[in-house]
Amino acid sequence: MKTIVPEALILLLLANLALTRNPKGSHSLSFLQALITGPHLLEPQFIFDVYLDDLHVERFNSRAETPRLEHCAPWVDQQEPEYWEKRTQDILSLMDIYKDALKKMLYFYNKNESGHHTLKILMACDVLPGGYYRRGTFKLSFHPKDALMLIVSGNYWLTTGVGAYYLASEWNNEDFPDYVQTLLECKCVHFLLPMLQHGKEILQRTDIPKIHVTHEVRDDGKITLRCWAVKFYHTKINITWQRDGSNQTINMDVIETRPAGDGTFQKWAAVVVPSGKEQTYTCHVYHKGLPEPITVRWEPPQPSVPIMPIVTGLVLGAVLMGAVVTFLIWKRRTKG
Repeated sequence: MKTIVPEALILLLLANLALTRNPKGSHSLSFLQALITGPHLLEPQFIFDVYLDDLHVERFNSRAETPRLEHCAPWVDQQEPEYWEKRTQDILSLMDIYKDALKKMLYFYNKNESGHHTLKILMACDVLPGGYYRRGTFKLSFHPKDALMLIVSGNYWLTTGVGAYYLASEWNNEDFPDYVQTLLECKCVHFLLPMLQHGKEILQRTDIPKIHVTHEVRDDGKITLRCWAVKFYHTKINITWQRDGSNQTINMDVIETRPAGDGTFQKWAAVVVPSGKEQTYTCHVYHKGLPEPITVRWEPPQPSVPIMPIVTGLVLGAVLMGAVVTFLIWKRRTKG
């Protein structure tokens, strides 16, 4: 079954899905996939990344020297070689499904397969404490206007765009929704539970963010103050700027939380301020690992102490004192 809905409505549904909070102690396993074509590619490139909560744990790139699913979690790989071989074959089969889907989409719109095109797919499962399946997610988008979302619990599609509507029809004929439902409710949970065991020490830790503020002069003479939070885990963090106690949102620029590559994360928020007013701005950082929010401000560098003149003065003073003492001793001996 499929339902075609206005684009605005499906975007609202996707946004609500993204904002839904998992219960405390639950976890998610997400498969982010992209099939890319271009004039420079003889074959479509397939990228497959796996995230446990916010941690990048597995990756695959069809253009790698040896296309193979690889372990990239911040804990030691504890899987047997057969695991990686089997998972790689599953990914290649999935790649064939998406290549066929992309051909169908291009046919619907009478587009050339050698052009620049991208098919993006997200699959994910959420697991409750105790390892119980909670829900699954399957979303596909084809730039610029086609999207499909499978309502896994009801086994039907929400689509926007004519190409997506016909692709959903094709997939219904091939029982693809049943395949996805089995993948999310069974295999996804089967993959997730061992990862929770292997990475329990990392997943249960809390790293407190390290905070510092940088100062940069702009071409227009104004100042960019950037508040950095680095080396933290978990990813939920909030950084705000205030001026004299009032939140600054208009001139504030905030990046999304990003992995640092070592199992921790980083984020910054910047604000543009008039020169000379830096001390009226404060950065406030809220994080799960902090007993209370941290407040910092930019501190101008202290004037450096001229080391060489001091050392030279001390040396000359010591030489002069030695000369005076030597003269006094010589004079006393002469009188004697």
